[in-house]
Amino acid sequence: MSYPALEFSIVIPTYNRPERLASCLRSLTRLNYPRNGFEVIVVDDGSAQPMAPTVEPFESVLNLTLLRQVNSGPAQARNAGADRAQGQYLVFTDDDCQPHANWLSALAAKLDQQPLALVGGHTLNALPHNVFSTASQLLIDYLYDYYNSRHQPSFFASNNFAMAAEQFRQLGGFDTSFPLAAGEDREFCDRWLQQGLPMAYAPEARVDHSHHLSLRRFWRQHFNYGRGAYCFHQVRARRAAAQVQVEPLGFYWRLLTYPLVRQPQLQGMLLSGLLFVSQVANMVGFFWERNQQKLPSTSAPATPC
Repeated sequence: MSYPALEFSIVIPTYNRPERLASCLRSLTRLNYPRNGFEVIVVDDGSAQPMAPTVEPFESVLNLTLLRQVNSGPAQARNAGADRAQGQYLVFTDDDCQPHANWLSALAAKLDQQPLALVGGHTLNALPHNVFSTASQLLIDYLYDYYNSRHQPSFFASNNFAMAAEQFRQLGGFDTSFPLAAGEDREFCDRWLQQGLPMAYAPEARVDHSHHLSLRRFWRQHFNYGRGAYCFHQVRARRAAAQVQVEPLGFYWRLLTYPLVRQPQLQGMLLSGLLFVSQVANMVGFFWERNQQKLPSTSAPATPC
């Protein structure tokens, strides 16, 4: 098989998950892309324990760089990795993802066709027996169906996308006013489209996502998504000089019924219930963040966005 003459920098933010990071790096050693065609940049976002012992075993088989920053969130970590990147194209994934062997070659093929596109791949739930992880991935699947079924895709998650480094830098990278892993990828995609740049879907570029969730973690995840959604709408409204707009009611009805047509009946009902819980948590997080933003300056500092 011949490969397009592309040079990639794979950027991985990580925080307090050495076992997950090791699994991610192990998967990169199995990529069927020429080893001299890509580098890997791991950005430790201020983990409690050093990540060097996790990274060192892979330095002999990967062109690998480890950076460390004071805890500032994944958006800042991705930008820091991009600043050090030497590749023509940037590829982002997360420490709890394991790319398939043909992941990079699939992204390369799409970028060879559309070199100025933001290319998003397909993410699979690696924990099908964890109902909370399954529900969380089902929500992402629904968002991909909702936002990307039209002629022009409009949303890709930052655990599996790639673009030309030059376009990323001209755009200013990720908005670092998003301190959580919530909303910063959506804002980046929206800003990308606003600049008239294309987006393209590469479903063959697959990663397995191993996000272990309990009910408490599931609630916290979607509460934070709500906080990120508020920040996204605020940033977008300021950029467009328009009022905050949210999705129509039909969006939520289709979301809640989405599992019923994709899963066995009882499993679908359970997952539909969890998606309802996710939207309650999202709404609570949205209004919590809104109230925090409106606190007077003498109160506890609000999250910037």
